[in-house]
Amino acid sequence: MAVGTELIKELRDRTGVSVMECKKALEETGGDIEKALVVLRKKSGDSAAKKADRTLGAGTVAAYIHSSKDVGAMVALSCETDFVAKNPEFPELAYAIAMHAAATNPQFITKEQVTEDDLKAAREVFEKEAADKPDGVRDKIVQGKLDSYLEEKVLLEQDFIKDPSLKIKSLIEQAVQKFGERVEVTDCVRFSTRA
Repeated sequence: MAVGTELIKELRDRTGVSVMECKKALEETGGDIEKALVVLRKKSGDSAAKKADRTLGAGTVAAYIHSSKDVGAMVALSCETDFVAKNPEFPELAYAIAMHAAATNPQFITKEQVTEDDLKAAREVFEKEAADKPDGVRDKIVQGKLDSYLEEKVLLEQDFIKDPSLKIKSLIEQAVQKFGERVEVTDCVRFSTRA
């Protein structure tokens, strides 16, 4: 199917992905822009996985301070080259993630950073909460609560506050596809004067 340039331009504006990738995704989905977005998200995840072992040698640090001046966050977003780090969209992404971190207060960046002790303690609490449920349902309840716990505490698993249809992990995967390099949140710190 031939896809019009207006449709390609709209998809490119929404994703920042190359014109050729947008055209391929639209052709694959018969011109359906929403389905093309799904195709591009899947490709960005595959692209990120292929680049996962590359060395990070550049990046940027972004800080966000809320207008109330009582909460803020700093994020180190790393990439492979200065060329990508100096792209104006790269620090914008770091700033958006810092704003998100200030709002959500993640305790970990990745699932791998969650210790066995943390998981064990959470599991014990959830098992007590589900103790009165039937055996077949109890395990599903506990696992569901653990999954929710990880989504709440792990930055990459959280729904992006500016677009809840995306997780932070998806933003990073899209950046990998857009910039053609490995991109990773390497540090994240939140500050607050609130108790």
